[in-house]
Amino acid sequence: TLAGFGRTGATLAIHLAIHAIDRIVADLAPLYGAECPVAVVFRASWPDERILTGTLGTIEAQLAENPMERTAIIFVGSALAAQDFGESSLYDAHYQRRFRGRDGL
Repeated sequence: TLAGFGRTGATLAIHLAIHAIDRIVADLAPLYGAECPVAVVFRASWPDERILTGTLGTIEAQLAENPMERTAIIFVGSALAAQDFGESSLYDAHYQRRFRGRDGL
């Protein structure tokens, strides 16, 4: 269940459920708190992509003012508000991995 996933405290990506935003908020707000960050991404990577950010306490009203439907994904979790973190070094040529030395070979 959504509440079961929410009990883990993980950042959640909820696909094809924008029509159930009221249930999502009802299930997750008691677990994450009303101030937990939320991002709704409509038509990700399309030319008409839209991103709406808010909190579990505000996202329903925001969606009422800026409706999105069908091809939206909802992200919920404190990681959405993270600041002062380094970008991944996974593809950095100077990042040494087990099978690739610092010279990029």
